[in-house]
Amino acid sequence: SYKKRGFRKIKIDEKLYDIDQAPELNKKIKHNISVLVDRIILNSSLGNRLAESVETAVNLSNGLLFVEYENETLPKKFRKVENIIFSTSFACPESGFTIEEIEPRLFSFNSPYGACEECEGIGIKLNVDPNLVVPNEKKTLADGAILPWAKSTSLYYAQTLSSLSKHYGFSLNDKWEKLSKKIKNIILYGSDDEEIKFSYDDGYEKYSHKKTFEGVINNLERRYLETDSDWKREEISQYQSDTKCERCNGMRLKEEALCVKIDKLNISEVTEKSIIDSREWFKSLNTKLDDKQLKIAEHILKEINERLDFLLNVGLDYLTLSRESGTLSGGEAQRIRLASQIGSGLTGVLYVLDEPSIGLHQKDNVKLINALKRLRDLGNTVIVVEHDTETMENADHIIDLGPEAGKNGGEVIVQGNYDEIIKSNESITGKYLSNKFFIPIPKNRRLAKNGRFLEIGGASGNNLKNVNLKIPLGSLTCITGVSGSGKSTLILQTLYNALNLSLNNNKSRKIPMPFKSFKGIELIDKVIDIDQSPIGRTPRSNPATYTGAFGPIRDWFTGLPESKSRGYKPGRFSFNVKGGRCEACEGDGVITYEMHFLPDVYIECDECKGTRYNRETLEIKYKEKSIADVLNMTVDEGCEYFENISNIRSKLLTLKKVGLGYIKIGQQATTLSGGEAQRIKLAKELSKRSTGRTMYILDEPTTGLHQHDIKKLLEILHTFVATGNSVVVIEHNLDVIKTADYIIDMGPEGGVKGGEIIAEGKPEEICNVKNSFTGQFLKPLLSNRFKKTA
Repeated sequence: SYKKRGFRKIKIDEKLYDIDQAPELNKKIKHNISVLVDRIILNSSLGNRLAESVETAVNLSNGLLFVEYENETLPKKFRKVENIIFSTSFACPESGFTIEEIEPRLFSFNSPYGACEECEGIGIKLNVDPNLVVPNEKKTLADGAILPWAKSTSLYYAQTLSSLSKHYGFSLNDKWEKLSKKIKNIILYGSDDEEIKFSYDDGYEKYSHKKTFEGVINNLERRYLETDSDWKREEISQYQSDTKCERCNGMRLKEEALCVKIDKLNISEVTEKSIIDSREWFKSLNTKLDDKQLKIAEHILKEINERLDFLLNVGLDYLTLSRESGTLSGGEAQRIRLASQIGSGLTGVLYVLDEPSIGLHQKDNVKLINALKRLRDLGNTVIVVEHDTETMENADHIIDLGPEAGKNGGEVIVQGNYDEIIKSNESITGKYLSNKFFIPIPKNRRLAKNGRFLEIGGASGNNLKNVNLKIPLGSLTCITGVSGSGKSTLILQTLYNALNLSLNNNKSRKIPMPFKSFKGIELIDKVIDIDQSPIGRTPRSNPATYTGAFGPIRDWFTGLPESKSRGYKPGRFSFNVKGGRCEACEGDGVITYEMHFLPDVYIECDECKGTRYNRETLEIKYKEKSIADVLNMTVDEGCEYFENISNIRSKLLTLKKVGLGYIKIGQQATTLSGGEAQRIKLAKELSKRSTGRTMYILDEPTTGLHQHDIKKLLEILHTFVATGNSVVVIEHNLDVIKTADYIIDMGPEGGVKGGEIIAEGKPEEICNVKNSFTGQFLKPLLSNRFKKTA
């Protein structure tokens, strides 16, 4: 066919033939065949010949063109034929790697066109984690170092390990950490092709056979994939953790997308930068792109830079562009939405923000306030629910609700500008703003109990720069620093996860960020993270059930004469089991309507009118109140009602101590705020007998709290410390920081410019560190001597 089209020469395996004299080829051998389209000497008289020849060649070969040439600038004896391969596609002519078409969807991990095919654009895969299989390396194999096998009652696993030890010559009484890397690898990942003699005794007969060893992790992975049992999958899943996808290295995109680069960076590498660094990078492109490229990118760069500037203006410079939305704090998420609204330039809009200052250091507060003022100045109305003093000082109008919380609140106490609020005698907020009420500074700072410290060395997760952390035990330690400086990475993802792995059998299944050494773990017996997550996800959960007060209340009603005469047991007064509960709503008090793709809707039950119990159960009364009436009481009312019943009153008093006297004893968990949920958890801990060796970790516990509530919170935290326990608080609130025994300040900035401990010591010592932003904001507070206790 080529001959008919006028071609005269053909090249086979680098040898040129006349097309009539081409040799017969062996079909079983791969050959390189190309057609000679044209021979040209480059000069000015060529006209269109070169273009026509190139077009002919690429049409013949689906876009591939081979050019052979000699470098005529060299003497003839030094000349040699050189080759260049061209392609009309986005392809590598050497390897054949091709990108069909570069379009926006190629760079989206939410599109099948761009997502990594291995992890489907998630960037992680669920795999059995060796750190969860062997959570405690100080244990021996005989003592159950391999956790999934230690839980089994079967002798099979112990006998398997015994056979392995005989074959490879190691002892089952050696600690896991002392075993060689080779032996650990064989136990976890198998013996490959090496056969081992395994001997077993099942109690009926003894038998042995030779086979290869699968390995603990490979065995768990295989069983997880093969089993049809949900129970078995759940059992194995506790040893799994998220690991980076090996194909895309966690970048979530196809290889084709990652091959497209600007200034030597692919899109994932750009989005891994912090907002402030990415702004600098996009700015630098003005000097790196040529005039033609700049003309094409001009509008796009303008849009990108404007949006990044909006994010910078609300104090989010430390966030990376690739940060998952689920990991953002409520304040960060609100500030991102705020930035987009400023960028929209809308006017005549009513904006409502709920505590946008959450997670924001005092240094960045002015940026947020300026952003809110900018929205106002565009012609909008901005309503902010906030406890931050600086925000209130800058407000045009303040509405103060109260006087207290719950049923004791709900009134507008005072409204007006800042000066009018601080003059009000009825407003608790005004009294704190005018310093009539204040959170006192302790006279003395506690030292480490018996000079003991908990130490982590060489922490290097995320932006941490080989940090050595030293926390004094038996004290209240505040971890401070600007947003994004590495506080959560150091305390929650490194310290807490490391302690949890060793002390709690890693119930959270989270592996600590990398670190080199750990000292002092033997000095504590428990670690508890008291966060603001709900105490329950359904209306069935409430403060009484969570704190353990509900058990004694049920027992009391069971012991009443009327209950005994009817033969009622404690289960009769439970809304979780059949018998005494309302069967129409199954004890929920509400009927749940599932809304696909929307939150569930709860409607009060028509049968029991929200009481949760049937008529017969509600007939049992104490002091003219049924158990439903008791659950509908506030904690304060419950303390009076059960004043002579110590085991119930003591549980309720802990809720009162944490400032929750206003909530209902049986209030549905779904109606509690994050701050209320956290204080209920604190109340539960208060009711327990203290060991004096517990470490409590709290991440920004003042979120959603008024200064009056913060004062109560601090009293509880200092109560924990007074009994010998240790409390570590990640916090921006200066009222909390000033009462701490010890401060560890991180920075100096956020993101890559953070990750270091820049100051540590007593609050008074932190104030003297010039490059500590926390210290500089703390200094004026500590200088106000009238705020100190007598």
